[in-house]
Amino acid sequence: MRFERITVNPNVCTGKPCIRNLRFPVSRLLGLLASGETKEGILQAYPYLEPEDIDEALRYAALGGDSQPGLEQGRRP
Repeated sequence: MRFERITVNPNVCTGKPCIRNLRFPVSRLLGLLASGETKEGILQAYPYLEPEDIDEALRYAALGGDSQPGLEQGRRP
C-alpha cells in the first residue's frame, strides 16, 4: 500500500513520518485520536489538516506504522 499523504524527510521532524511534510508527525495525530479527540475536533484545532490526512494516518497505523514500505524519503504528494 502506498501512502500519498504521509512523508518522511530527514529535514522535517528528524525524519519521523509526517502529514504532507507539514511538521505534524503522524504519531501526534494518532495520539490525539487515542486520547479521545474526534476527527472534527482535530480538524477544527488544526485547520491545515484534511479529513483524508486522518484517514490515511489510521490506515498507516493499522498496517504497522514505521515498518511500512510505502513511504519514500522526501516524497511530497
